[in-house]
Parts: sequence; structure tokens; C-alpha cells
Amino acid sequence: MKKIFKLAFLVGPTIFAQQVATPVKKVQESLQQKKAMVSQSLVKNIPFENIGPTVMSGRVVDIDVNPKNTNEFYVGYASGGLWYTNNNGNTFTPVLDSSPTQNIGDIAVDWKNNTIWVGTGENNSSRSSYAGIGILKSTDKGKTWENVGLGDSHHIGRVLINPNNPQEIVVGVLGHLYSPNKERGIFKTTDGGKTWKKTLFINEDTGIIDVQPAPNNFNVLYAAAWERDRKAWNFEGSGSHSGIYKSTDSGTTWTNISDDNGFPKGNGVGRIGLAVFDENTVYASHDSQFRRKKDGKKKTASNALAKDDFKTMSVSDFLALSDKKLNSYLKMNGFQEKYRAENVKQMVRAGAVKPIDLAKYLEDANSLLFDTPVVGAEVYKTTNGGKSWKKTHDGYLDDLYYSYGYYFGEIRVDPQDENGIYILGVPILKSKDGGKTFTSISRENVHADHQALWVNPKLQGHLIDGNDGGLNISYDDGASWLKLNTPSVGQFYSVYVDNQKPYNVYGGLQDNGVWTAKNNARINKAWHQTGKNPYQSIMGGDGMQVQVDDRNPNIVYTGYQFGNYFRIDRATGKQTYIQPKHTLGESPYRFNWQTPILLSKHNQDILYLGGNKLHRSLNQGNDWETISEDLTKGGKKGNVAYGTITSISESPFQFGLLYTGSDDGLIHISENGGGSWRQISSALPQDLWVSRVIASKHKKERVYATLNGYRWDDFNPYVYVSDDYGKTWKNISNNIPAAPVNVIKEDPENENVLYVGTDNGLYVSLDRGNTWEIFNKNLPNVAVHDLVIQPEAKELVIGTHGRSLYKANIAPIQKLTEAIKKQSVHIFAVKPIRKSRSWGNTWSKWLKPNTPEVTIPFYVNKDGKVKITIFSGDIAVNTMGTSASKGINEAIFDVSFNEKGLKKYQKEHPDAIVMKAKNGKTYLPKGKYTVKIGEKESTFEIK
Repeated sequence: MKKIFKLAFLVGPTIFAQQVATPVKKVQESLQQKKAMVSQSLVKNIPFENIGPTVMSGRVVDIDVNPKNTNEFYVGYASGGLWYTNNNGNTFTPVLDSSPTQNIGDIAVDWKNNTIWVGTGENNSSRSSYAGIGILKSTDKGKTWENVGLGDSHHIGRVLINPNNPQEIVVGVLGHLYSPNKERGIFKTTDGGKTWKKTLFINEDTGIIDVQPAPNNFNVLYAAAWERDRKAWNFEGSGSHSGIYKSTDSGTTWTNISDDNGFPKGNGVGRIGLAVFDENTVYASHDSQFRRKKDGKKKTASNALAKDDFKTMSVSDFLALSDKKLNSYLKMNGFQEKYRAENVKQMVRAGAVKPIDLAKYLEDANSLLFDTPVVGAEVYKTTNGGKSWKKTHDGYLDDLYYSYGYYFGEIRVDPQDENGIYILGVPILKSKDGGKTFTSISRENVHADHQALWVNPKLQGHLIDGNDGGLNISYDDGASWLKLNTPSVGQFYSVYVDNQKPYNVYGGLQDNGVWTAKNNARINKAWHQTGKNPYQSIMGGDGMQVQVDDRNPNIVYTGYQFGNYFRIDRATGKQTYIQPKHTLGESPYRFNWQTPILLSKHNQDILYLGGNKLHRSLNQGNDWETISEDLTKGGKKGNVAYGTITSISESPFQFGLLYTGSDDGLIHISENGGGSWRQISSALPQDLWVSRVIASKHKKERVYATLNGYRWDDFNPYVYVSDDYGKTWKNISNNIPAAPVNVIKEDPENENVLYVGTDNGLYVSLDRGNTWEIFNKNLPNVAVHDLVIQPEAKELVIGTHGRSLYKANIAPIQKLTEAIKKQSVHIFAVKPIRKSRSWGNTWSKWLKPNTPEVTIPFYVNKDGKVKITIFSGDIAVNTMGTSASKGINEAIFDVSFNEKGLKKYQKEHPDAIVMKAKNGKTYLPKGKYTVKIGEKESTFEIK
């Protein structure tokens, strides 16, 4: 195994290995490897069907509108690709699906020449912002794409086209998210991307998040530099090298214009957004990470206790508090019933807890996110080309950025009104007085988190807003909005299926909650007429994992970020909060952003939930017991929850045979229900995120594990199996192209079949990991976060982080043995179909007739033409030919007679009633039929 460790650094008592970012050359080679795998894959012809949802959407990063026809525009989604509309958003078409990535930072369109430029790699710096592969260019409106460089940029902040010279492109490169790199700064090409010149470089940790031109003068450019350092446990979104730069020669040279002239300076300068009204007038939004100054004013007298009161309170003062006052604080802040004034005071008297513990008890990753006392959002303005800057407003712009302004940072100015500006955050604000005062223009059908905005330069009030929930359009300056969510671009973290008929799918999405629907729901616009979308929301926030009680599908366990889980009774609508609580005086539990939960298959009343310790409930989450010590390396100092459990698995062979994986690289096993634990990951690469640990369904001693290096910019695939409870491990990543691995699952029927989802695709192994095949039919190159198999339906359902949910029939894969692969042809089982009088008919000639289909799955061991014949007894009722390639194929039979077959059938069965449908076809009657390819055959039934 290749060593991936560069150096080690000490944090507390633990040594952490520093991983090396995957070199760009290896990434490029892996893309070529993946392309070659598609042509040779045995499963490349297995089709995937997108099953939505579309009612919610995914994060938008940019919008580019045709200046001569505002009904025509492109929308770039962070991890969902590029979509085109020419009917004002009524429908969209994906145009990036043929490219190697769906991850976008910014887009620019040369409308005169139908040339599209895509800066890949999201420009936000979120925990799920995926890296790109450089600059993509299309000269045929997205039919084909060419990579024209900057492959090690990872994340692109902005792409600008000189309107007077379409061969001249200026790109702001943000650079790597989790590691330093040199390919960041500003790059310029004057030959359409054939060659690039770096014209501004600050350092290996500071990139360019925004570049904006002066209208009508591309020589004058303004750029925002952003110094940031993200780790799995900490995010520093500010630095002394952040600032504003100016060029007067179209980006060839640059000057810092934010140094000692009114704009903030120092380590607290965070993300900056720019809006240029003219050559000299510029607005800058700023995510100030400087701490707020104390105002010195006395607090308004209040009888209520606050959390901070306990941080400096002495024991004597605490014991002197009235029981009524203390109980009011305990109840108002959700302390468990066992913590009431009388017994808490006794705990303090005995020295078991201290007064400060009543403050610490309430602090977790989510609360600290909003408690951080930073300045937050600010707006500055220059009217002299950056010689001086002045803040436009007094006081603070509260409730816009909170402490995560790094996630936003976009500002716009109305090209027709110097004083009309828009600042994007949570929510979106509008000012008509140059930023002195603001009002919200968010509305009830607009997602709260705003990322992109187009302001019509010719028609005031016409806005197109891109947010975490998709796209909205307004014609009255934000007083009302239309929703344009037709693309299926949901960013799923997790997916689950139940055992109903038809089965339901469930999934948690980035910032769009948890949704569920029947797997065969029709995804179209009919719900606007009925008022009921087939997908139903069952939880808000960032949607997380789902478990459903097999005995009662109305009982659903799910939640939102940082371990906030609920038991939901969908029959009554009751939601019961079930997060385990630490005891007073104990350090708060650490919960991962994507906290894992698991219902025991041995007893559906038993639920597991992982923090930094593993918790078990024997009564559906009503009460909890902690069944482990800390199963991580103990956490690290930072502002992101770390040192947490990320994966839980229980063996189907034995209750209490448990495995856990953590975000800091540890895998543990317990063979006695949590009575004792043993670490089993010492021989694996260290300090990587354990994305999955899975106990085998086929062999008790077997366990699978996947590790993920995304948070080190390490894109190597890490997939392992052990056949001795983790005492020894075998690397089975083999020919999987470089991409972080998110999930592995075993096939429930065939122990040799494994499925793996990565940040750039979906793979299957037919030989327990010795070799891997790639899926790609109808499936773009998108991150696969989770997957699940519905065993009775024999369908694989995948949750992508950018293109919602897909499903595919995997019954042929389950039956594809080594013996079958040696045969020249094999026909797999054909599903029956139910006869309907509506076949080929319609109640109105203006409607399309109902046309039935039977899918015939088969295998051939070489490429070529295949003749398929359908028999009723000895009568060949129909024949069709199709092209097949080596591997599994599908042929679609329309269940009809051909002319010759119909004559023979009627001759043999003169009393049979067969009638021609309105579409001119005669369909087969009920009965059993045989499908033959060469000497091989299979049967199916029309019921």
C-alpha cells in the first residue's frame, strides 16, 4: 500500500498524520481511466431512472442571462451541473452531463458566439463543497466540452469574458479547500484558454473569491482576495491577506486598494463580495470576523438567569439563588426533568458539578455556531475607485450572516440606480439608499439561504435569485417571487427505503430537510393542479439519516444536523425529540453534522445513535444508555464538531455484535452489546474519515469499511474487507478511479456483489472487490452519497449530492455468476405484466395512447447484433433485433404481435379474441410466453 503520510503534528496527547493532497496529474489520469472503464463495463447498459424530487432543489452558484432575450439563461448548481432554459424557466435542460464533473463554481456565457465557460469546483467553502477539474469550455451550447486548463484550481471564484474580445478571459481561482496550493489567484488567457498567465498570486492559502468589471470598461477590474483555512475540525474564514485589488489593464497587473484607507484590515477580514456601479463606484460586502466591541452599557435589569451568568458565578452565590429562579432557567433551557433546583444544588454542594456546568450543558456545535460574537455582515462603498472606503450603515447587520458568513458573500448593485443594492445571506436584503437601511425581500416560497442574484440592467425590479432551494424570479423587486424548480438537482446526504408495496423512499438533503414518496411516483407538474406533490416533507433543517420501523411504517426516525433526531408518528403527526443528553457535569457529547442512527434488525424497539460515544435505547428513543467510552481520539480544538462517530453497523447474525467508525479514522468492534470495545483500525491508513463500516449479511466474521480523504484533499479511494472481525484487512479498492468513497453496501442475495458510491460515480464489483465495473447509463458524473437496496423489488436506490435520487433494476446483476459470464448468451428472468384494456388506446385522440413495455434483460459475452424472438407455444408472435455490447443489456418489447405472428396465432387460435388498438397495434392476450435468443430462453406471463 502506498504511504500517504507527509508529516505528523501533535495535538494534545494524540499524533495526527498530515495527508497529502492528490496531485492534479493523478486526478486527470483517473478521469481517463474512468472514461475507458465505461466502454468496457459489463453494466454500462443497465439504465438508471431519476425519481426526483424536484419540489425542493439544490444550491445555485451562478446565473447567466442572455442580454438580448431574458427568457434565455443558464443556471449553475454547486454539484448538480449546468442547466439551460429558453422559456423563462418553465423547463430546463441539463447541458453538462457529458462532462467529467457536475461541480460548478462560476459560469460565463459568450452569447454572441454560443460559447460557455464553466469554472468547476464550488466557490463556497462548505463542508460539502466539491472540488472541480479546472476550466471547461463549450463552443456548441453544451453538446461537447473541452478542459482548457487550471486543473489544480479545485475551486473557481469567478469567470469573466471581455465583451470586446471573447478570447480574453479572466478567472479568479479560490484554490484548494483543505490544503495549501499554488494554483490560486487570478489567471488570464488571451487566446481562448490555450495558454494561461497567473497575474495575481498572494500566497498558498489566499485565493480570489470574486472579480467584477466596470460596466463599459473591461480594463477596470476589481477583485476580492480571501484567506481561509478549512480542516475537518476547524474553519478559519478570515486572514490578514484578505482584501480588495484593482486592475486598470484588464487584469494584467493588480494593486491592493484596501490597505489603511477605511476598509477593515487584519486577521479578521473574511469573505468579500463586490458590486461595481461604474469605474469609481464600488460596493463591497464583508464577512467581518473581528470580535464585537463591548458597548459598555449596563444590561437592562432582568430577573431571568442567562447562560453566561453561570460562567463566573461562585458556589455560594449559586446556592443563594431562589429555587423558583433556578427552576425557571432549567425549564426554559430544556434541562432534563431530573435536573431541578433542589437536586442540582445538592450536586453543587457535594462538588459533583460546578455552577459553570449549567452553562456548558447547553453548549454544542449548533449553539456555538450562533453564539460567536463576531461583527458579521458589513457593507462598504468607495466613490473614488478604491482610494478610500466608508461603511454605508451604522451599527450591525444582524440576523444575516450569523457566524457563517463564509457561506454567502454576494452583493449586487442595480445598474440603473447607484443607491439600489442587494446583499445575499439569510435572508436577502434590499437597500434603496446606498446601504444606509435595508429591508428583507425574502418571501414564503423562497429558500432562506441566498447564493446568486441577477439584476436586469434594463428593467428595474426584474430579479433572478439562486439559493439553496433552487431558483426564484421576481418582476416587482422582490415583493413577490415565482419558483422555478423543475430540475432534479437535490443534494442528498442519505437515502432509505421501507418494505411497503410499492416501497417508499426517504432521504435527507443539504439544507432542504427530509422527504419521502412512493418509489414509483410520477415526477411532473401535475401536482400544481392537484395541490399535492408526491414527495412529502417530514423534517426541516439539513436532512439527515432515516430509519423506519419494519412493523409500522408510520414510525420514522430522522432529524437534522448535529444529532437532533426525532421519532415521528406520521399517522398522528406527533414528533418526539430523542437526542441523548449528557449528565450535568459531564462534557457535552459531540455529534457529527451527519450523526448516524440505526434501528436494530433483531428488535425494532432498539435504536442506536452515535455521538463521540455510542448510545442505545431499548424503548424507541424514550430513554438512553451509553454503551461505550469515547470511541474517537478525543476531539480537537476548533469550531467544528470533531472526534465523532460517523457510522454504526450491527451484525444480522448476532445481536450486540457492533461496529463503529469515526471521523478521525477509528473503527471499533464490540462482541457483547457494548460491554467492551476493541479498536480494529490500526493497520489502516490513519486519520481519514470512516465513511462506512458495514457488517456482512453473508458471513458473521466479515466486515467492510470505506475511508474518505475528502477533508484532506486526498481523493484516493479506500475500500477494505476483513474476514476475521477486523483483525486483518484487505484493500479492495483496486481499479476504482481516484475519488473519495462515501458508501459501500453488500448485495443482499449475492455475496460476491458489492456497490460503492464515490464523489464522482457509482461502481459495482461482481467478485467481492477484485475488480469493479462502472454504472453510467442515464447517470451523470455526480457525487453518490448513499445507496440502499430494496431486497424484494430487487432495486438499487442511490442518493446523489446534486441530482436527487435514482433507481435501477439489479436482478440481473444478482444472477450474473462466473458460469453465466462464460456463456455466449443468457436471458435473465423477465418480469410479468398485467393486461390492460387501455393498451394502445386513449379516450381522446389528442392524447398519447398507453403503450405497455416488457423489459428483457440478457447477457452476451461479446459485442454484436442480437435477434430476439417471442413465442406463444410454437408460434413466433414477434421478432426484434437490437445491438448489444459485452455484459448485461436490456431490450424493450412492446407486447404486440407483428403481422406474420398475428396471422399464425389467429390461424392456430380461431376462437381467440384479439383486437387492434387505436394506435394500430394488436397486443398479446393473457398467457405465458417464451423469449428466445439463440438457444437460450426465458418465460414471462401476461396476467
